[in-house]
Amino acid sequence: MKFDEFGLVEPILRAIHAKGYRTATPIQAKAIPQFLQGRDLIGCAQTGTGKTAAFALPTLQKLYARRNGTQKEGNHSRKGKRRAIRALVLSPTRELAAQIGASFSAYGQFMGLRHMIVHGGVSQRPQVRSLQKGVDTLIATPGRLLDLIGQGHIDLAGVEILILDEADRMLDMGFIHDLRRIVKYTPRDRQTLMFSATMPEAIRRLTTEWLREPVHVQVAPDAAPAEKVEQSVYFVEPRQKPLLLSRFLHDTRSTRALVFSRTKHGADKIVRGLLRDGIQAAAIHGNKSQSARQRVLEHFKSDRPPVLVATDIAARGLDVHGISHVINYDMPLDPETYVHRIGRTGRAGASGIAVSFCGRDEHPRLRLIERLLRHAITVEPQQQETPQDAPTATKGPKPASCKSRSPRRRRGKSKGSFQEGSHQKAATPARKPSAVSRAFSKKAACFPEG
Repeated sequence: MKFDEFGLVEPILRAIHAKGYRTATPIQAKAIPQFLQGRDLIGCAQTGTGKTAAFALPTLQKLYARRNGTQKEGNHSRKGKRRAIRALVLSPTRELAAQIGASFSAYGQFMGLRHMIVHGGVSQRPQVRSLQKGVDTLIATPGRLLDLIGQGHIDLAGVEILILDEADRMLDMGFIHDLRRIVKYTPRDRQTLMFSATMPEAIRRLTTEWLREPVHVQVAPDAAPAEKVEQSVYFVEPRQKPLLLSRFLHDTRSTRALVFSRTKHGADKIVRGLLRDGIQAAAIHGNKSQSARQRVLEHFKSDRPPVLVATDIAARGLDVHGISHVINYDMPLDPETYVHRIGRTGRAGASGIAVSFCGRDEHPRLRLIERLLRHAITVEPQQQETPQDAPTATKGPKPASCKSRSPRRRRGKSKGSFQEGSHQKAATPARKPSAVSRAFSKKAACFPEG
């Protein structure tokens, strides 16, 4: 469907054409007409399919039409008073909020409407000054929004459109109580929309509270990854992950590589290891200031990007073109997060590669991911540990020339299947792998489908 067929006003079409867009994506083709008709809506689509434009374009259309008196609905901004906030977009992260703001800037550049972004991690003074001038659309993270409401800087009584982007992520991050408070500040007769890549049962229950007879728009199976992302997994011991990552990055040609760590401390540790191995890398996570995170993202978007190591703060909000490889250094705690991680590559019809490093204790998580995907992930051949890579034992066998009594050989199998090395004399041949080790190798070669 062409954008010209939606009945969008000329300033929006001019901005769309300036960006080189002519045809709407499936989520846009289904959501925009329903939005323009005033329906509440639940939109579910993969990441990278144009969800932001699906709500930004009709929001701008409705605000522009009402400001120019082409619709009969009341205009909340009166002469002599500052503009009231008429559209509110809630985002789980600062990065996603910034990207939504960039979309509103691009699509609304010829309309004379004002929008602004409020989020934590930076001084609120510039935000307060902008609010005092009046805005039409406010894009906010829940925490900073409630702070400014509590200080009397924001009034949501004039909100006509409420949009929750990545609603399931906001619930995962513990924003449910904040969201309930925010919704109470808005009028009951508003138009409400939820957009996300997944819609778990918790979100569906909230729709009965916040939405009125919503239209359900879904263009792909729930939590389905992009079709052109090639997925594979390495079975690897946790202590060998740093070596495997360095080797993979050295041996693989990539335009931009994104590595996911489960913790902030782990992300910093990965970066230090890559730098020691001569690989340019940088970390982004919640402990970084907003200015530091922005510098890292700008560097990542440059012509010579570093390897970006991130926690799941970037799994939703990061929208950088040309990410060729996503590497799950740590398997995610829930399968939906896996889908969002690998959705950073293969965007807008491009191809991409997603690789996961799965330790022995992470196998249950892999089973859950495969169950969600409804297919097994390709297992890569195991990396052989070279002699120079093998760790030196702290208590190795004594040389044969020593006169001390050699240790007695214990009968039976030891319980610690992760211990390596031999307790035999140096002159004796190496023992065969234990039954547990053989089972693990067999499992790695053919992992059962979850």
